[in-house]
Amino acid sequence: MAKGPPSPCDIEAGPRGTQPTQPPPPHFQPPMPKTWFSWLVPLIFAANIMMFVYTMYVNDCPATTGEKCLLSAYLGRLSFQPFTENILLGPSITTLIKLGGLETKLVVEEGEGWRLLSCMWLHVGVIHLVANMLSLLFIGIRLEQEFGFVRVGILYLLSGFGGSLLSALNSKTSISVGASGALFGLLGGVLSELLTNWTIYENKLAALLTLVLIITLNLAVGFLPRVDNSAHIGGFLSGFLLGFILLVRPQFGYVSPKHIPPGYDIKRKPRHMTYQYLLWVTALIILIFGFAYGSAKLFNGETPYNVPI
Repeated sequence: MAKGPPSPCDIEAGPRGTQPTQPPPPHFQPPMPKTWFSWLVPLIFAANIMMFVYTMYVNDCPATTGEKCLLSAYLGRLSFQPFTENILLGPSITTLIKLGGLETKLVVEEGEGWRLLSCMWLHVGVIHLVANMLSLLFIGIRLEQEFGFVRVGILYLLSGFGGSLLSALNSKTSISVGASGALFGLLGGVLSELLTNWTIYENKLAALLTLVLIITLNLAVGFLPRVDNSAHIGGFLSGFLLGFILLVRPQFGYVSPKHIPPGYDIKRKPRHMTYQYLLWVTALIILIFGFAYGSAKLFNGETPYNVPI
């Protein structure tokens, strides 16, 4: 019995003379960024509250002022100075200086440079404290969750130092205290983070305009009477430069080699864009020069009272 022609198709191999098609190469997506647990910012918050309570304890208004103290019947030793001395519900100027308030004369003539950092943990009154702490929680927790406690801690402390430095150089008041310089540094860091990580944001223009509006409104408050805007500006500029150094993210589409399975050879984007490296180097040089120049001017006592802003 004659055999028929060979079957043109094999059930397993498909049509004769053809090769099975290869699946397309996998498309690797970078993993979701790690979210850090925020503990440093709440710790800073608690430290500021405790420091204010200690300040009021040391102040001991009834022992120095007598019956004129505010809420002395309820708070006792922790009661506030009269409104004629402190309208923000807080201690006396003498107490703030005693505990580390920033006074340019003491820094320059007595060599008490530690006041450039200690003043960050003091506040003039309850109103001052509440305003700063709300800003700290609103801005700081998100930053720490995204970048971790090390970067945010460095950003906070160095921005506070930068604010204190410019405040001392442009001193127009007898004393300067508060975390405002550090908080404006966080705002400056948020702005530079947006600029240096531009490729990963979707609504770029809306985010930029919103942030600029918030920063402008906060800086405008600094022009009110008895508000040290020098500390605000110094902290903001320091944080803005530090943001280019500390808050850099990989560019959009970057995949780390450790997330690519062995055997796959795919074209990867570089971790950072060229402009990110340029901003990093430029910001570092300007920051080091600014801190060194300002510190030299301050401790040499050359122009501590008339540095332009």
